[in-house]
Amino acid sequence: MKTWLRYHSTMRLPHRLSAIAVACILALPPLHADELPELGDAASNDLSLATEKKIGEQIMHEIRWREPTYLDDPDVESYLNQIGGRLASASSDPAIGFYFFPVNDPSINAFAMPGGFIGVHTGLLLAAQTESELAGVLAHEVSHVTQRHIARQISQEKQLSVATMLGMAVALLAARSNSQVAGAALVSGQASAVSAQLAFSRDFEREADRSGFETLGKAGFDVRGMSNFFERLQRAGRIYENNAPVYMRTHPITGERISDMQNREHPLAYRQIPDSVDFQLVRARLRAMQGPAGEAAKDFQALLRDKKFASEGAAHYGLAVALSRTKDWAGAEKEVLAAKNLRIASSMLDRLLAEARLGQGDVEGGLARYRDAMARYPLNYALAYGYGDALVAHRHYQDSLRFAEDRLLTYPQDVRLHKLRAESHAALGHRALQHRSLAEAYALQGQTGAAVEQLQLAQRAGDANFYELSAIDARLRELKARQAEEAREKRK
Repeated sequence: MKTWLRYHSTMRLPHRLSAIAVACILALPPLHADELPELGDAASNDLSLATEKKIGEQIMHEIRWREPTYLDDPDVESYLNQIGGRLASASSDPAIGFYFFPVNDPSINAFAMPGGFIGVHTGLLLAAQTESELAGVLAHEVSHVTQRHIARQISQEKQLSVATMLGMAVALLAARSNSQVAGAALVSGQASAVSAQLAFSRDFEREADRSGFETLGKAGFDVRGMSNFFERLQRAGRIYENNAPVYMRTHPITGERISDMQNREHPLAYRQIPDSVDFQLVRARLRAMQGPAGEAAKDFQALLRDKKFASEGAAHYGLAVALSRTKDWAGAEKEVLAAKNLRIASSMLDRLLAEARLGQGDVEGGLARYRDAMARYPLNYALAYGYGDALVAHRHYQDSLRFAEDRLLTYPQDVRLHKLRAESHAALGHRALQHRSLAEAYALQGQTGAAVEQLQLAQRAGDANFYELSAIDARLRELKARQAEEAREKRK
């Protein structure tokens, strides 16, 4: 697969972001080789992992803040990190730390960014016929990261500053929506160099195939999933020629690569690996979220009536999701219970059942279902977010504040929890603490200037006690120092 810069062929960033990115690129002078960040791998000239992670985080901040196709769906994201976590744990370098996120795009694609951030198009989730096929694509992307392909490509161009690379990444993400902007970016000699250097070589693609193949097997998936999916896409590419799947256009799949994978499969005994329940449910969820809600409900009703489904439980869940979009909460609850009666257990079912209870006015019943589900799935953040939002929506502000603060002890980097705490403080009239919580959310999202402004508002709020104000002042000094450092980096 191609590098993170190839993502420009399928993402559509707003023009305002494109213009900002290009302006930054054209204004940045090159750094000399001796001014580059310290390199972490003594055995090569790779970019250090810490710097690569920093680049990935800042690109991810831009995607979350400004990219309309970023899919903010905790259920889908939780599933991707569940399957991605299995693969990362079985990879050659699980300590890198991976984060998987969904992109609402019907094209078949996935992409790796610096620092272990991996995007997955909804089209890929729907096109994969088995969970092992999906895992095969993700294992390939994980391997691009663990083999440090991105860093190794970047480091070949010694005169690129971190700021320039960040600007190039964002600008090239914008290429499809604004060809004039992309052309302006490529006028820069630095931009041309980056574009050439970051196209993954065939050797890197083969290396990612082989490493991904091993990761796939170690994680307990069917190793044939990777070649099966690639082979099917290759056949589709021949049929549709110029209208081939995006995956084929951005990540050329050769017969040689497929043959290499099949040769590795040959000596291995066949093992049938069943799909997880969540794989079927998340696909049903995505289908139910497409198009008008009423049409989606009719489609699932027809599937159930004609018994044309791969999973009856998933079909009931898909209908429940479609009905929830129309606020038919009683109907949604009926379909979730029908799925549960088939002895299907999933956090997604429990979350929708809790929402159905709340939607019908049974607040205590809905909250109780959330608590029961969180006890069964303590690591599932979709349940935690849903519970926190429900507490606020039904004015249980003290409870939502305690919940956010308790969770933050374990997950201090969770932006949603900081926002939940800020919302709870606001509802309770705690102005200084509201602004302080918002400051932490902004800081985690790379918005240092906005975080500083929030802390200044907290100072002026007038309702903080001595200890709270001391903490606000100390944090403000830290963030002002960070802001100054960021300004120095931009001037390099």
